Amino acid sequence: MKTATVSQLKKELKYLSQTELLALCLQLSKFKKENKELLTYLLFEASDEDHFIQGVKEEVTELFGQINTASYFYIKKSVRKILRIIKKYIRYSKKKETEVELLVYFCNELKNMNPSFHRNTSLQNIYDRQLILIKKAIATLHEDLQYDYNLELDKLQ
Repeated sequence: MKTATVSQLKKELKYLSQTELLALCLQLSKFKKENKELLTYLLFEASDEDHFIQGVKEEVTELFGQINTASYFYIKKSVRKILRIIKKYIRYSKKKETEVELLVYFCNELKNMNPSFHRNTSLQNIYDRQLILIKKAIATLHEDLQYDYNLELDKLQ
């Protein structure tokens, strides 16, 4: 089966009734957890972005608290998992402010973690890559926000 392009899907969806669209959305939500999470974000969280960011920060704090610090191997695995979750939430939001806020929070949590990530090259590289992504995202924001976030970024470096 050949997968249709987004434009083809968009054209075809225009011809469906509201009940048929509802049935398609529900069917999509049954197949993958990510589809259900995205639908949940769009329906319940998108209207209050600050509440969404706060919820993600709480989840990240909890995940950092659960990291097995027995070896850097386990720390690295856990940090990558946390970063993967944050990136998923950033994709849901599609807002640069949310991206910067969550990545800055991630870097703060990583910086405050014990044992220090500076002793491991892989963790240091993850941290450095996130700083680069934060800089790129800040460059697209409004000047006032750029100034505020650049102050936070300076604290991280």
